[in-house]
Amino acid sequence: MLTLERAKELNKEMITEHHLIIHSTNVMAAMGAMARHFGEDEEHWKAIGYLHDYDYEKYPDEHLEHTEKPLLEAGLEPEEVRAILSHGYKILNDVRPETNMEKSLFTVDELTGIIEACARMRPNGITDLEVKSFMKKFKDKRFAAKCDRQLILDGCEMLGMDIKDVAALCIDGMRPYAAEIGLLGTAHE
Repeated sequence: MLTLERAKELNKEMITEHHLIIHSTNVMAAMGAMARHFGEDEEHWKAIGYLHDYDYEKYPDEHLEHTEKPLLEAGLEPEEVRAILSHGYKILNDVRPETNMEKSLFTVDELTGIIEACARMRPNGITDLEVKSFMKKFKDKRFAAKCDRQLILDGCEMLGMDIKDVAALCIDGMRPYAAEIGLLGTAHE
């Protein structure tokens, strides 16, 4: 089973850009929160989240096309690789998310981008970000415009969860990593 330590080793070989490391950490933290919600193995879900954009930096125009073979060769289980591939559903491939892990990754990948952008605008960053504030920004299509809101809503529907509940879990999951992901806010600089 993929460990977080192993996921970080593998990512280090491929991901060097600071913003991509931050994104990997955000998704890792959100996946940990989703695992807790579903009563699953938190470290395993975090590892999948951390590794999800494995080939993105080197192959941005062929994202997920250089993931399966190298990760299988690195010892990942086929279902772990499938989970990673499933976050590209409807955008890059037709690997439909089936498990709660896959559905969660599909949903939180974009969702953490809006949470991060929202937290960056606040004096206390993510430390006191509430879902109500997040939802105001989520509804503003111009805010973090590159984050696909429909994809997030589709993921929430797959999970059978409301966007507010998923956002609350992700915010709670990301909060302990506030210093590491640069989301302590301007009041703490």
